[in-house]
Amino acid sequence: MSAASDLRAQIMELVGRYYDEAFGGGEGAGVAGALAAPGTDRAFVPGMSRVPYGGRVFGPEELRNLVDASLDFWLTHGRFAERFERELAALLGLGHCLLVNSGSSANLLAFMALTSERLGARRIAPGDEVITVAAGFPTTVAPIVQYGAVPVFVDVELDTANVDVALLPAALSPRTRAVFVAHTLGNPFDCESVVAFCRAHDLWLVEDNCDALGSSYRGRLTGTYGDVATSSFYPPHHLTLGEGGAVYTANDELASILASLRDWGRDCTCPSGVDNRCGRRFAHDLGELPHGYDHKYVYSHFGYNLRATDLQAAVGCAQLERLAGFTAQRRANHARLAAALAPLAELVVLPRATAGSAPSWFGFLLTLRETALAAGLSRAAIVARLEAAGIQTRMLFAGNIVRQPCFDSRRAAGTGYRVASGLDNTDRLMNDAFWVGVYPGLTGEMLDYVADQITTASEAH
Repeated sequence: MSAASDLRAQIMELVGRYYDEAFGGGEGAGVAGALAAPGTDRAFVPGMSRVPYGGRVFGPEELRNLVDASLDFWLTHGRFAERFERELAALLGLGHCLLVNSGSSANLLAFMALTSERLGARRIAPGDEVITVAAGFPTTVAPIVQYGAVPVFVDVELDTANVDVALLPAALSPRTRAVFVAHTLGNPFDCESVVAFCRAHDLWLVEDNCDALGSSYRGRLTGTYGDVATSSFYPPHHLTLGEGGAVYTANDELASILASLRDWGRDCTCPSGVDNRCGRRFAHDLGELPHGYDHKYVYSHFGYNLRATDLQAAVGCAQLERLAGFTAQRRANHARLAAALAPLAELVVLPRATAGSAPSWFGFLLTLRETALAAGLSRAAIVARLEAAGIQTRMLFAGNIVRQPCFDSRRAAGTGYRVASGLDNTDRLMNDAFWVGVYPGLTGEMLDYVADQITTASEAH
């Protein structure tokens, strides 16, 4: 062993010791127990300790991988990034996975791939329509608007907060080219019906899987139903790289387009640090470039640099090994809240898993019933009580994005988007819904405290 290798081994051993001292964890223990979940107090004190809606949960392996990658000092897309892409693709049973710098970038990349001229008559062009929902995160809709396509909004079901598939046919027009929808808070949408609709009308399906990695529908993982799908790895999500995301597909042509767009729009497929893999680097005739122009500087798309670093990927490789445990804990935490809050069913709409699905829940959604509102109960009062008690709450993202300031000019002009159905349930969620966390860092004691505070607030009207 060289001196450098010996020092590296010593550093790795010290990293493990540092983890134990700094985060109080231990290897081989349960997900929510010995693994570190910064932001939660080990000795939980009701009313004093913070109960976050989400956060990073990690062990010594993440720190070791991160330091290992830093010692390589490769920094950009490298061995850990390639490993992460390979392992996530294998987990999903798909042929291609590309790591990117955020879930929002993944959504941008997934949509823009469908605008490529390489897709011929099936490409999305400016002015074409994309069916989606207004109750969701803005970066599901933003790429559609930014490109110049037209988002067409349909309503959602109140108890699943997912697209109401019965409304899809009425949203169809001669210019419809795609459906772009998310699995809300980890609860799968009706994949069977959405896929059937897309196939019947030759539409692309972009599956926003950012809040649902590990969820399944009819025994098949979400993220595998769309022509292209996305993930986010921001800390509250199902696994984290700190910042990061992924886009994945089984379609070879789309994978090639995605790779080009992610990597500056270049035509060359050589990875970083590799030259002339094709053996024809200086032999191409492309565009109006001179013969043999360096293929590493030929661009077939107007692309971006959306790549993540190897340090991020190193953390992700360790996190992937925990995904099954994280999924089981999220389900258990959601079930615990559901059981504790069941007596409130006459006051609030409790979340319903889509038929045939096994969600890896991102959060626990509660919507006040109209009878509760009529009796004087309000979301504002409940949320204020929870926040004062140290319990983080969140709205359902944008609520109704059509009512957000970013739509002011479009709404005033009545152009740039289309509402294909009444958005009554979307508005209900905007006005009367909130959610609390179920992430693996929460203990049973914390969840019981959350349920108790919600119950007390709901009955105090």
